[in-house]
Amino acid sequence: MSTLSNVTPRRGEVNPPSTRLAPDAFPEAESSKTGVSVRYAPAPGKRWYVFRVSYGRGNEASDYLVEDGTYTYIAKKIVEKYVRGKRRRYLKALIPNLLFAYTTEEKAEEYVKNTPAISYLSYYYNHFERDEQQKNPPLTVADEEMNRFVRATCNMSKHLLFVQPSQCHFKGGEQVRIIDGEFAGVEGKVARVAGQQRVVLSLSGIGLISTAYIPTAFLRRIDTD
Repeated sequence: MSTLSNVTPRRGEVNPPSTRLAPDAFPEAESSKTGVSVRYAPAPGKRWYVFRVSYGRGNEASDYLVEDGTYTYIAKKIVEKYVRGKRRRYLKALIPNLLFAYTTEEKAEEYVKNTPAISYLSYYYNHFERDEQQKNPPLTVADEEMNRFVRATCNMSKHLLFVQPSQCHFKGGEQVRIIDGEFAGVEGKVARVAGQQRVVLSLSGIGLISTAYIPTAFLRRIDTD
C-alpha cells in the first residue's frame, strides 16, 4: 500500500478509492515494504514538518519513517496512461519531492542530521520567517491547514492540480465549503483554473491546491462573521 493511500497498487497501477475522509479522521500511514501501519494521533509537542526528498525517493523515505513510528503523508493523484492499447492508472506525487511528517522537533532533527539511511531527506525551509540566528526555520504546517489539505487530496483525483497564484482567477474572497461530490467537505475559495470553476486552498509556504470542476450547486458560502 502506498503512503496514506486508500488504494492498492498493482505493479504501479491503482484502483480508485471508494471511501471519503471522515471529518475527524486521517487515512493510515503504511509502509509498502513491511506493512507496518501508523495512525494519526494529535499529540502535544508534535507538528507537521515538511521535508524535501531528493532523487524521487519519497516513498522510500516515508517507509522508513513509518517503520520508525512516525505518521507521514504524501499527496498523490491518479495519472492515466495507455500501455499497449490498454489504459493503466498510476499514482504520481501531486507536489514533487515533498514529504509531510507529524513528529517532534527532536525527531525531525534526528531524521535530517543523524540518520544515514535517509541522507537524501532535508528540511523544506520557511522562506517567509527568520529565527533568532536570522536563518529560515524548517517549514511546519498548522494542524487545521493540514487537515484541509488531506481532505482535499486523499481521494487522489486525477483532476487535482498544484498551481501558482497566476493560474487562478478568483471570484471574490469568500470562503466556501463543497457540500456534494467526491470533494464534499473541502473548504477554500472559488476560482477559475484551467478554464473551469474549482475550489482552491492554500498550503502556507508551499503553494495552492485546486480541486476538480465544482458546480455552483455544490458550493455553500462559509459565514466568517
